[in-house]
Amino acid sequence: MNLAEELAKQQRSISVAEFFERNKHLLGFDSPTRGVITTIKEAVDNSLDACEEAMVLPDIYIAIRKQPGEVFRIIVEDNGPGIVPRQVPYVFGKLLYGSRFHQIKQSRGQQGIGISAAVLYAQLTTGLPTVVISRTGPDHPAVRFEVQIDIETNEPDIVSQQEIDWDRTHGTRIQIEFRSTLAAKKRLIEYLKYTSVVNPHARLRLELDDETILFDRVSDDVIACAQAIKPHPHGIEIGQFRRMIAPGSGKLEDFLSANFSRVGSKTAREICIRAGLPCTRDAGSLSPEEQKRLIDAMQEVKVPAPPVTQCLSPIGEDLITRSLEKEFQMDFVRARTRPGSVFSGNPFIIEAAIGYGGKIAPEGNAQIMRFANRVPLMYQQGACAITQAIAGMNWKNYNIPQAGLPTGPLLILVHVASTSVPFTSESKDAIAAIPEIEREIVLALQDLGRDLKLFLSRRDRNRIQEDRARAVCAILPDLAAKVAEIVEQPLPDISSIEGKVMKKLVARKRTDHTAVVIELSNYTAHPATLSLYSISADPADDAQPPPDFVTLLDEEYTKVWQVTVAPGESWQTRFTGTGRGSLEVRGIDPRQIVVVDQDV
Repeated sequence: MNLAEELAKQQRSISVAEFFERNKHLLGFDSPTRGVITTIKEAVDNSLDACEEAMVLPDIYIAIRKQPGEVFRIIVEDNGPGIVPRQVPYVFGKLLYGSRFHQIKQSRGQQGIGISAAVLYAQLTTGLPTVVISRTGPDHPAVRFEVQIDIETNEPDIVSQQEIDWDRTHGTRIQIEFRSTLAAKKRLIEYLKYTSVVNPHARLRLELDDETILFDRVSDDVIACAQAIKPHPHGIEIGQFRRMIAPGSGKLEDFLSANFSRVGSKTAREICIRAGLPCTRDAGSLSPEEQKRLIDAMQEVKVPAPPVTQCLSPIGEDLITRSLEKEFQMDFVRARTRPGSVFSGNPFIIEAAIGYGGKIAPEGNAQIMRFANRVPLMYQQGACAITQAIAGMNWKNYNIPQAGLPTGPLLILVHVASTSVPFTSESKDAIAAIPEIEREIVLALQDLGRDLKLFLSRRDRNRIQEDRARAVCAILPDLAAKVAEIVEQPLPDISSIEGKVMKKLVARKRTDHTAVVIELSNYTAHPATLSLYSISADPADDAQPPPDFVTLLDEEYTKVWQVTVAPGESWQTRFTGTGRGSLEVRGIDPRQIVVVDQDV
């Protein structure tokens, strides 16, 4: 037997499960620590997608529990529509099985690999099956599965299946156990925080090390689920075209109009003419050469861009801003959503936000938050087109220092929403350098950079003015005392003058015979919304305007007014009493308040 025959005996096909068993790093399971985050990421992504398709506000529970022998139990439970029992083994026990791969719309998962890869990783490290509980409605029983993957065939292996009692009326629960370490606890919490930012309609609850962390929603509006569209002619390739076409597809003109986005009868005829093919030709009878000519003609004919608003679901500027303000305390935050655009026939929208100051670390590089289809990208930051676009900008034009990346107390968020995000690998950690995407990122950040520059310029001017005003106010008491001494009069009250000079809000309480007068004067440049507290023995039954609410404790009345005072305006209330007591202002920065209580 010769060598060629010996080598031929060693050759065999392998299943996709066997391939990823040996190359699990391609799916994000390249280390035990990262395996925990990747598993939770894939499960949470599936839960969010399912809830959105069912038009349900997501409530997702995540638990990480340490088991003996460095084994971790991961539990993710949602309130989605559930999965019909016959599909459960395939969803969790078969790689490359899913419902979104052939749909052209924005979704978190598309390849049908993620959660089944976690199941594969679990059985490789512990040999334990994955437990799945699913219920599709109150009229259906919950079904509990124990599932593994047959490596050789890439088919699900159902270890057990039974109906059980479950307190949820609908939803899915997955429990995975694998050998790992949790050295990156901070990174896990960061991932969930980032997920909360770009999914403002979701509530996430994490139980970890006997600690519960809640990432609450900022919006009670169910987001509009993206709708699938037909493929666009400018993004079609010959292989995909040949799968679409078949004998009996009908006339070529009708086939093009019915199967491609933005192609009407007029455009279909123009494509046929440019390809040198009759419009009445049976589409299924085209030869390979004629198919190639048709594809080339489709790229040359001008076709409107695909309907971006239908197939994409951007977050929106207001929700991005509110989500960032919830998780990060910053002095400045702005967001932008760019108009829809297209690369290779694939629609996409770029959203960006910039935050500055507050509790952001003042030293080091800017904090960069990268997202694709509402999913955080936690790894391979340096290889991502988002990072490259940020580093390629001249941030010094916006008064931001730069050393490659911008530095200082700066947060930059970029979200890429697309029907087909061009990831650099199956682990979906970084976005490829597509010129159209990089250009839109830069345009969004340049627009935000101009807003940030204006904020910083105004802040610097205000700081100079405040320093000057503080210097003037420092000598006012001495000046007032000297004038009072010269004219032999009592020392005057200069608090209102200080308020005007320092541009602050002055709260004053005085007693006019038997009437108590409380006055607010706003010398700032912005409306002041606050809560005014007057605590005394005076019930203020005749107050005009009356307090919003009054409480009595130990013979003292706490009277509270909710007040908004416009810039340069004043507000006043008056009631019968002695005025003895305290006056407090809450709800605005104490540094912006001057309280004058003449009865203390």
